Amino acid sequence: MGIEDREANRLSARMSRYARVGANVGGVAARMAGGKLMGVDIGDRSNAEMLMRALGGLKGPLMKVAQLLATIPDVLPPEYAEELSKLQSEAPPMGAAFVKRRMQAELGPDWQKRFASFDLKPSAAASLGQVHKAVTHDGTPLACKLQYPDMQSAVEADLRQLELLFAVHRRMDPAIDTREIAKEIGARVREELDYRREAKHARLYDAILTDTPRVRVPAVHEELSTDRLLTLGWLEGRKILAYKDEDIETRNGLATAMFEAWWLPFSRFGVIHGDPHLGNYTVFEEEGRAAGINLLDYGCVRIFPPSFVGGVVDLYRGLLEGDHARVVHAYETWGFRGLSRDLIDILNIWASFIYGPLLDDRVRTIADGVSPGQYGRREAFTVHKALKEKGPVTVPQEFVFMDRAAIGLGGVFLHLRAELNFHRLFETAMADFSVDAVTKRQADAMKAAGLA
Repeated sequence: MGIEDREANRLSARMSRYARVGANVGGVAARMAGGKLMGVDIGDRSNAEMLMRALGGLKGPLMKVAQLLATIPDVLPPEYAEELSKLQSEAPPMGAAFVKRRMQAELGPDWQKRFASFDLKPSAAASLGQVHKAVTHDGTPLACKLQYPDMQSAVEADLRQLELLFAVHRRMDPAIDTREIAKEIGARVREELDYRREAKHARLYDAILTDTPRVRVPAVHEELSTDRLLTLGWLEGRKILAYKDEDIETRNGLATAMFEAWWLPFSRFGVIHGDPHLGNYTVFEEEGRAAGINLLDYGCVRIFPPSFVGGVVDLYRGLLEGDHARVVHAYETWGFRGLSRDLIDILNIWASFIYGPLLDDRVRTIADGVSPGQYGRREAFTVHKALKEKGPVTVPQEFVFMDRAAIGLGGVFLHLRAELNFHRLFETAMADFSVDAVTKRQADAMKAAGLA
């Protein structure tokens, strides 16, 4: 088969995919709209299950988007979020012959000579690419993340379908304006296609966490990386859920490492990993015991203006000290506009939930009597119900992944049944905070990573 024939087949496959995506998502949207006009509850579980089946059969970037939606509280009806959260990021892997062609496209016809060994069978297959284990000629183990073909066009098609879903949601249930959320999801998913940018993010985290021994960051191998191939050092580790029945000291140690991996970069550099998904880190051991976490994936990283970090500190201090003016200033710093006293009170329901463990100076769980999958759902429902009466409110774009990271971390702490003084951990992370200090540290770290 010639190159033109192969390209035609790939184009045909893409067009077929787009048609299926449009039909599946459009069909659900039509049922939702029709149901609303007929007075039927759009949160009906049959609609939610139908959407999950439609998306689950497609794989690829739309699944990535669906998983993001499931972790952002209150973007979709609870039934939809529950069903989408069941989707697994396991795309059918590329076969050996296809991998060889993809690697040749990235590193040239002699690509295999650049490795002592390269396992053509992937060690992990996800929504946008798959990971292969390899070894350099000097014996260094590698993780080679190879992107599936035609992902950019597939992402754009899937994001257009996301816009359709959000548009229907705004018409059916306008308590929360989802337009800024859609912008943020689109920006982050597009960034995940750029593996050179992800390499810079990995170098950024290496600089940020260099003095944090409980968190390991893989080395970047530039000479074996391209826009669509990212080669990092291989970090051995086990899944974190393998430790959920260990002794409390081990579980607390892992929870502390997770806290440091997310909150120290944010508080000191204005940088946050927006995807605390269970597959994005593993646990490394020393002397037969869990010693910390390997942070593996850097596709979804958010770099905030230092003033945004100042808003987080202002809200924390405002809630801690009962300073209403400081609380309002925090929301306005984040980009919330037109806030009445009623709307502020509603937002404070959510803020008090997220900040609650940080305000409480004692050893405790992150949330008593809550399962990991339900963390934040009850509070989101309460806020949503109140916004229907007093809203709507537009969620600022920058707020989306900050909120998502907090929810994701809370779920991990619940899985581990960690009992920590989160107040002391947060105070330590935010010690000597100033916007000027974050500005300087962020600029220096971004310059070192090639992001400036």
